[in-house]
Amino acid sequence: MLQAAASGWSVLGRALWPPRCAFCGQQQLHPVCAPCRDDLPWLEPRFDLEPFAVAIAPLAYAFPVDAAIRRFKFHRRLAYGPAFAHLLRQAAGLLPDDIDAVLAVPLHWRRQARRGFNQAAEIARPICRRTGLPQLTGVSRSRSTPYQSGLSAGRRRQNLRNAFRLRGAADYRHVLVIDDVITTGETCRQVAKVLLEAGVPAVSALAIARVAQD
Repeated sequence: MLQAAASGWSVLGRALWPPRCAFCGQQQLHPVCAPCRDDLPWLEPRFDLEPFAVAIAPLAYAFPVDAAIRRFKFHRRLAYGPAFAHLLRQAAGLLPDDIDAVLAVPLHWRRQARRGFNQAAEIARPICRRTGLPQLTGVSRSRSTPYQSGLSAGRRRQNLRNAFRLRGAADYRHVLVIDDVITTGETCRQVAKVLLEAGVPAVSALAIARVAQD
């Protein structure tokens, strides 16, 4: 009965508040409409990033994706979370079959308290729901660091050194690290370092967008 009631409320909710495209606002069935999807700056999704088994980021960090990510992160436009997860669906099919856990890149608790949410976790949640994979929660950001934007590759590396730690064990074969944007890859690399040093045999990365390197 509870399941039927929940289904009824879901149908009513869709009738009263029909889904809209996160980019253009038009009512339609999916969180991103086909015309907007086709106009996005798509890249070859798979690219090389040490030390990951596979790294996937299907979109360029360029307009309108960059503007959407900033609105998502800094202006609490949480409707972009399902939209980004929707855009990752096809690219996620390129990931290895042996992935058995998902880790959203953690924020420091102070920054998460100010922001009210973790953007990487908002992207990871629908992916975990769809795949049935568990979210690994034992990795935390142990110190607050300045924003990475605007820093050189060397400064980014220094900024994040020993910024993450693992509580307890990570008894998984292959962990998928999820973030919103990959610039130099240093944030994801530092998270992967913690997992690999804890004995996780393989780590892969998945992000919405990446900054194309010359």
